[in-house]
Amino acid sequence: MDSGTMIELGREAIALTLTLGFPVLLAAIVMGFLVGLFQALTQIQEQTLAFVPKIIVVLLVLSLTLPWMMTTMVEYTTQLIENIPEVLSR
Repeated sequence: MDSGTMIELGREAIALTLTLGFPVLLAAIVMGFLVGLFQALTQIQEQTLAFVPKIIVVLLVLSLTLPWMMTTMVEYTTQLIENIPEVLSR
């Protein structure tokens, strides 16, 4: 196995990680912005007010996207395992 193959496998793994993490990170960023805006407008600086809504939104997004995430990860892993002989013969 040459270095080009290893770089390609690493690139695919990083791209998959970013793709799977994007919905959760986006939801956390949007909720953080909204909570920060609410805190700035009302001048309420309670730490739990910033933490609890983000956790709830992240868990909600995870529960909604988990089937898609699992399907994507299983397909990637299956493809990776099926291509082992081809990768090793390079």
